[in-house]
Amino acid sequence: MKINFKDKKALIRVDFNVPLDKSYSITDDTRIREALPTIRHILDQGGSAILMSHLGRPLEKRNADGSINREKFTLRHLVKHLRKKLKARVHFAEDCIGKVPVKKAAALKPGEVLLLENTRFYAEEEQGNPEFAQKLAALADVYVNDAFGTAHRAHASTTIVANYFDPQHKCFGFLMEREIENARRVMQHPEKPVTCVVGGAKVSDKIVLLERFLDFADQIIIGGAMAYTFMLAKKGSIGNSLVEPDRVKAAKEFLKKAKAAGVKVLLPKDSLCGDKFAADATVRIFPSHQIPESWMGLDIGPVAAKSFGRAIRQSKTIVWNGPMGVFEMPAFAEGTKYIAKAVARATKSGAFSMVGGGDSVAAVNQLKLAKKVSFVSTGGGAMLEYLEGKALPGIKAIAG
Repeated sequence: MKINFKDKKALIRVDFNVPLDKSYSITDDTRIREALPTIRHILDQGGSAILMSHLGRPLEKRNADGSINREKFTLRHLVKHLRKKLKARVHFAEDCIGKVPVKKAAALKPGEVLLLENTRFYAEEEQGNPEFAQKLAALADVYVNDAFGTAHRAHASTTIVANYFDPQHKCFGFLMEREIENARRVMQHPEKPVTCVVGGAKVSDKIVLLERFLDFADQIIIGGAMAYTFMLAKKGSIGNSLVEPDRVKAAKEFLKKAKAAGVKVLLPKDSLCGDKFAADATVRIFPSHQIPESWMGLDIGPVAAKSFGRAIRQSKTIVWNGPMGVFEMPAFAEGTKYIAKAVARATKSGAFSMVGGGDSVAAVNQLKLAKKVSFVSTGGGAMLEYLEGKALPGIKAIAG
């Protein structure tokens, strides 16, 4: 951040879409902690910070009478935690546009913070409404986007608001800078060999990413339910495993492209299978291409885990997106955990590792390995689209 923030009011788009329990206490403050360096930098320079964020989808999850559930989705729940973390005066505006935030922003002193109410209380936010964005912009002197997790959305507070600041008065925050820098490191000049680990349920969600990886990967590991569509493409028997029949042709074509590009594709040799999709399912291990009719693959098996682990540990650059199994069920979480440990060991041996995507990040955090990998991305969907090579609106609005 090259802007001098002294005596300036900085409008910062943060991603404070944090999980809350029934009493509205924060259960995971990772997104808040990631934003702190940017906020502190501005305050330390003698500026003030006006924070805006969304929380959940209040317009989609209304009360029975159709009204917005303000108590559930208000950002007021975060104020006490912010004060504790920043050790600064944190004010709260009961709205994000209108007289209340205008008055509170005008009264804001250097070193102080103003948290605006949930931007998604207004439909204009997700619509990318210019008038709404202009009202937000009018609160401050400079605009800082530090919300990588929302950079793939052309919303008012993430993208359109940047139009009301000239290039000298808008910039990325430290988190956004790190996200962009690390993604580019992987895509543009990775140290070889490069291993990309992709999991999750659907080939349709990841096929563009897989094809993009062919440009720079030496090997691609495929796990999760999506692996069974590839097994079917290779004429394997997959029992009742989740599959996308309409994506079998795409899977075949991808395997051909990978072979032509000299990229090795590793599929799970064995699978931990259940007799039903449930946490208390009876489990057995079968070769992934020979799963009996009444069984379904719900995690990679021990042979697959060791094979994937070896490939990861021999790598110098690792990108991991997506779980190896039904991670939310303890019985089928071991494969994902094994991969997390393998990535951490490879990092310790000198590899560069980037982890992104909900369950991948959850596994790393659960095992307390976040500091033992090179970089954990805060943006699941945004990271996916950026790695796919798409231009993210929130980035383009500042970088051009």
